Amino acid sequence: MAAAQVVLPCDDLEHTIDWFTARCGFRLLMLSPADSPSVAVLEGHGLQVRLDRSEPASETKLRIPVEDPSPGTLLGPNGTTVEFVPASPELQLPANDPVFVHEQGSDGAWGTGRAGMEYRDLIPERQGGRFIASHIRILEGGPVPDYVHHHHIRFQMIFCHRGWAQLVYEDQGAPFRFEAGDCVLQPPHIRHQVLETSDEFEVVEIGSPAIHDTFRDHDMELPTQVTDPDRLFAGQRFVRHIDAQATWSDWHHAGFTSATFGIDAATTGLGDVRLVRSVDATSSLSFTAKDEFLFWFIRSGNLTLRRNDQRHVVGERDGLVLAAGEQYALTEISPDIEFLEVRIP
Repeated sequence: MAAAQVVLPCDDLEHTIDWFTARCGFRLLMLSPADSPSVAVLEGHGLQVRLDRSEPASETKLRIPVEDPSPGTLLGPNGTTVEFVPASPELQLPANDPVFVHEQGSDGAWGTGRAGMEYRDLIPERQGGRFIASHIRILEGGPVPDYVHHHHIRFQMIFCHRGWAQLVYEDQGAPFRFEAGDCVLQPPHIRHQVLETSDEFEVVEIGSPAIHDTFRDHDMELPTQVTDPDRLFAGQRFVRHIDAQATWSDWHHAGFTSATFGIDAATTGLGDVRLVRSVDATSSLSFTAKDEFLFWFIRSGNLTLRRNDQRHVVGERDGLVLAAGEQYALTEISPDIEFLEVRIP
């Protein structure tokens, strides 16, 4: 059941969470966003506390989720603001702002996010807030201080670039090893947990919208007793693509081959994810991007991308967003080129 929340300002989120949990008997319920947390919800003593970095230090609020939020915002006689909000808010999807992005592998600072993982932002512009792409790593492997959690999200997938992790998902059976070249589609609100990783573990995670909530589930234990691989979560089905079992066929441009992951069918056409390789060292191509979102992450090799009068030398660990309506040309493509392609048509 949704509960009222006391909203409190907070400058140092990490230490404040630790203080509330260790000293005051609270437990963490939600953290958002995962790559740079600014909001946390804790529960204890029949109360939920919402710690928010954006709140002015002079204000406090009581936030009450209800089915009918028509009372709006009220001011109590003691100066407390009482805010009535929808108990089950709809996912807010910002308007798309397609912008070309070339984020080089050596660019961008790494920051610490949820469960101690390091994040590098591959789309700093966030396409108007509609998409996020994160390069995530764990340098020293071992057990991960993760917990059972789920996301309020439209689309989310994770691709393993390097190393391995032990993952477990709601109704998907026993934990499994997630290895380089593998990919998972995480449907909205499927409970999951990262149990362990290798050293130098790296993944690429794509999500929409960019800012979304991550909820902790204190009651569910994984793996679940039920196994139902065809279960739908908000109309989507969990996908585990195993690189060693991939089938390769022609890409939509000559001179390349690709392995699809089954995400197109699992999302009823919402997204398509695949690996692409060159099969012709002399290949080059020109095309106009047409998709709502077209993202590439370079796994190996290099190429030259031409856009308008600009020339971009693209190499390993680079992230690219090819904005819709723009003309692109690929030349000087190395024989070992391999990249992840994520399309939201």
